[in-house]
Amino acid sequence: MNNMKPTLLVLAAGMGSRYGGLKQMDGLGPNGETIIDYSIYDAVEAGFGKVVYIVRDHFKADMEKAVKEKYSNVKCIDGTPLEFQFVTQELHKIPSQFTLNPDRVKPWGTAHAVLMAAEAINEPFAVINGDDYYGKDSFKVIADWLRAHEGKSGEFCLVGFALENTLSESGAVSRGICTTGADGVLSTVVEHHKIARAEDGNVYGENSITQEMVELDGKALCSMNMWGFTPDYFSKSAAIFEKFLEKNIAELKAEFYIPYAIDCMIHDGTGKTEVLTTPSRWFGVTFKEDRPGVVAKFQEFADRGIYPTPLYK
Repeated sequence: MNNMKPTLLVLAAGMGSRYGGLKQMDGLGPNGETIIDYSIYDAVEAGFGKVVYIVRDHFKADMEKAVKEKYSNVKCIDGTPLEFQFVTQELHKIPSQFTLNPDRVKPWGTAHAVLMAAEAINEPFAVINGDDYYGKDSFKVIADWLRAHEGKSGEFCLVGFALENTLSESGAVSRGICTTGADGVLSTVVEHHKIARAEDGNVYGENSITQEMVELDGKALCSMNMWGFTPDYFSKSAAIFEKFLEKNIAELKAEFYIPYAIDCMIHDGTGKTEVLTTPSRWFGVTFKEDRPGVVAKFQEFADRGIYPTPLYK
């Protein structure tokens, strides 16, 4: 068995504007555990060896303190201490040939966030959102894939979830909608916004490229930002980001999303992405109203013995 320990990259720089606070630090488990706590627990069980957080400067110190206190005794499956690193995503962190629009306040998006970790990661790595629960099997599936692709380049993966299982009853959401070939390789992934089930029972969303509202297949696989990358992803994505900025540097709201970067690699032939499936069910807290259901779910996991309680001692 390959003993390489992949790295987990946690996207935790979002301000949680829809949720109304720093949901990455919200205690939802029976003993105040956060969703990130469960993700790290599952990742360690699956064989990950390092966690890199993408945060913002203004709460980096709080996150570092919380991590040091909570995970000080966590060991990898080989008995070594779990490693942690923090990097920051800020608007001004763009290639030097570009001048930032002084009126822009919106972050550059998820693919820009991943680029911030280029100097912190040298091994195959998984990317996850800090406020999404992906499930134990999802981490096992992606860890196995990452170990099998050590030393390779231009081959990436995505853990896909059925769109209808990722909707919120509390409001519209954004998802990367995937299409695949017969070989399970991603052919397109397009970010859609304002996705919700309408009164007619169908699911609709706004295509981020055409800005048109379209009907979506509830069974379609979508990206919940659980990606698997080999380190060459960084240089490929950086080149695409420069082309993106050439067109969008003056824009106030244009964002550089992971699905956009991957779509560019698919079309220019520099990378192919295998879509992995998982028996795990996703859930998360997009809105405040989602919180009680998530709290109940973690309590159920504790009652059934799926996780120890407390999760960390």
